[in-house]
Amino acid sequence: MENYIGKPIKRREDTRFLKGAGRYTDDIKLPHMAHVAFVRSPYAHAKILNIDTTAAAQAEGVIAIYTGADECGNFGVPCGWQVNFKNGDTMREPQHPLLAKEKVRHVGEAVAVVVAETQALARDAAELVEVEYEELPAVTNPKDAMQPGAPLVHDQWPDNAAFDWCIGNDRAEVEKALENAYHVTELEFINNRLAPNAIEPRSYIADYNVNDDKWTLYTSTQNPHLIRLLLCAFTLGLPEHKVRVVSYDVGGGFGSKIYHYTEEALVTWLSRQVGRPVKWTADRSEAFMTDAHGRDHVVKSKMGFDKDGKIVAHLTDEYCAMGAYLSTFAPAIPTYLHGTLFQGLYTTPLIHLNVVAPFTHTVPVDAYRGAGRPEATYLIERLISKAAIEMNMDPAEIRFKNFIPPFDGINQPGYQTQVALQYDSGNYAAALEKALEAAGYENFRKEQEEARQNGKLLGLGISTWIEGCGIAPSAVVGALGARAGLYEVGHVRVQPTGKVTVYTGTHSHGQGHETTFAQFVADKLGIPIEDVDIEHGDTNEVAFGMGTYGSRSLAVGGSAIVKSIDKVLEKGARIAAHKLEAAVEDLEYGDGKWTVKGTDKSISFGDVALTAYVPHDYPQGEEPGLDFSSFYDPVNFTFPFGAHICIVEVDADTGKVTIKRFITVDDVGNIINPMIVDGQIHGGVVQGIGQALLEEVAYDEGGQMITGSYMDYAMPRADDVPFIETHNTVTPCPHNPLGVKGAGEAGTIGATPAVVNAVIDALAHLGVRDIQMPLTPQRVWKAMQNNN
Repeated sequence: MENYIGKPIKRREDTRFLKGAGRYTDDIKLPHMAHVAFVRSPYAHAKILNIDTTAAAQAEGVIAIYTGADECGNFGVPCGWQVNFKNGDTMREPQHPLLAKEKVRHVGEAVAVVVAETQALARDAAELVEVEYEELPAVTNPKDAMQPGAPLVHDQWPDNAAFDWCIGNDRAEVEKALENAYHVTELEFINNRLAPNAIEPRSYIADYNVNDDKWTLYTSTQNPHLIRLLLCAFTLGLPEHKVRVVSYDVGGGFGSKIYHYTEEALVTWLSRQVGRPVKWTADRSEAFMTDAHGRDHVVKSKMGFDKDGKIVAHLTDEYCAMGAYLSTFAPAIPTYLHGTLFQGLYTTPLIHLNVVAPFTHTVPVDAYRGAGRPEATYLIERLISKAAIEMNMDPAEIRFKNFIPPFDGINQPGYQTQVALQYDSGNYAAALEKALEAAGYENFRKEQEEARQNGKLLGLGISTWIEGCGIAPSAVVGALGARAGLYEVGHVRVQPTGKVTVYTGTHSHGQGHETTFAQFVADKLGIPIEDVDIEHGDTNEVAFGMGTYGSRSLAVGGSAIVKSIDKVLEKGARIAAHKLEAAVEDLEYGDGKWTVKGTDKSISFGDVALTAYVPHDYPQGEEPGLDFSSFYDPVNFTFPFGAHICIVEVDADTGKVTIKRFITVDDVGNIINPMIVDGQIHGGVVQGIGQALLEEVAYDEGGQMITGSYMDYAMPRADDVPFIETHNTVTPCPHNPLGVKGAGEAGTIGATPAVVNAVIDALAHLGVRDIQMPLTPQRVWKAMQNNN
């Protein structure tokens, strides 16, 4: 029987996508479907004095208009994570209303909704709604939001802090170590705010069936079951058993489609009010104004070293924007997904991070590809590269001096960090060694020096990274503030003919689950991959699940499926033993059949499956059928890691950065499909390049987003990206049955600091030590002029 694990099998799902047969939410058309348009605030902060819907209500095709004064204004979407203040005070958690009532708190916040016969008629009528505002001062920078006298986002509290938080060693101890350090490197910067820009905008269709009092919500989400739970238990109070959430194909998410949004809840409420299916799909301008953004940390940091370049202490203070409201997982991003990775790959003995998380008059901030891990990696890798320049050390050498020694988590215990987590397994030096070899490091340094003699500016940047994926176990994350479990569900149904249907609670929005999952299922059962079908995205089909984010699908969802496969094989062995008149312990399974050891007596998987459903000759007391479901709650995170190297050329006259080469060495544990992993790395690297060189959500002093379209928000294009040279090392995860770690965010985490370090390396001889991201030609050129 053919083996499938480790093979670059083409994605099965691509056939329907290439034929235009994908099932995206906006493609769905229901009978008598009405359409929605929102009236949104043009101000970042303002009182709502009056809303006049008279003219709009008389417009062609209008079915209904609602404002925050109606019943829907009493509902709000919840936050799914609680992080309290250091002194024990409860996190400040304002209601996030479906429609604003007395105030608006960011540009784009909805104040009214129009339901009409068509999308065009709804938008036309929305323009006729007259809203009288009293504009108020706004604050968009998270550090500015905590200054005395800053405009308050929510008046019920004396300042804008949602919470403050710290992790690591005692601050006084860290400060003392820095005072005694041989050398201290300092950095202050803003980790620039990003818009997610999934190719498919958010889209929702709600259909209330009055005859059976049930709702169906079609939604472009990354986690259908969590949306149903939040919608029913917290937002609208609907009976969960009467709500079906369906998410077929999703055109990218990058984290932005994890969350429960106000529009999603509102269309669900509207469907019952108007007695018809109701649909809303964001246009690109709405996406910029309403999709949760990422990053936006104001950072001040110090790292101390001894005379040999060993790190002795690391101290960081950050202001991390929450936006106007707390999005679903927002409090976890700068804390448990960020601070817990401050060890990096290094043996740093003393670490302290302090986070203040202010509300700002901006779009809420939540997870964006990497979610807290890219921010941590960027800081650590910039500090260590800057220290290498200041201490006249090679940037590779200083990393090798500080790496955690190799450990496999079996023969050597996991590595206990100073910031709560215990790493599972790793060989960090091996990844960097392989990357340096692939880059031709020593030869490049000679080439760089020769190029400088001819006025050519070449630079090489190194970034090593680690990520915590598959966040778990539920009891631990619950103690850390998660308001949901983070297990996963895998259901394996063997049909009478031996064909297999797998139902997974994870969700694919570009990751290739229908292929990857089928590969390991077919391998473990010893059956053709064509005999395996993967189903996801429908709460009526899948018992439960926590969706896809944080590179958790294979490590957590795949492990749940393996547990069910094990149950199938255990029961199958009992049936086979009965049919072969042998003891279970005398059987061995392989190539899709059970065989009596030392004989040629065997029975196929298909024959056992048929026997399970036609149990005429069957073990006494054994239930018919071959159908199992399992929950898997991991014992620990998984920790993929790697090393990235970027080589750039900087135009001395214009400051334009051209990436000449990009090399990745990523260790994601065992690899099921190397082609899909490479694709994940490629996409992540491009997004990392985007943050480093091009992308930034910017606001003016009044809170207006001045990069709210592709005319102003620069996305990476094909000519911005080189051929990405991908390599791997393999260090299996010791605590899940597949030995996998996660690959979806790796490229993004490692790429950004590699690019910036490369540019600084190219300009270091000019005295340039740091440039604020994105490194636009103007900023790079100014840095060169200021240091000449």
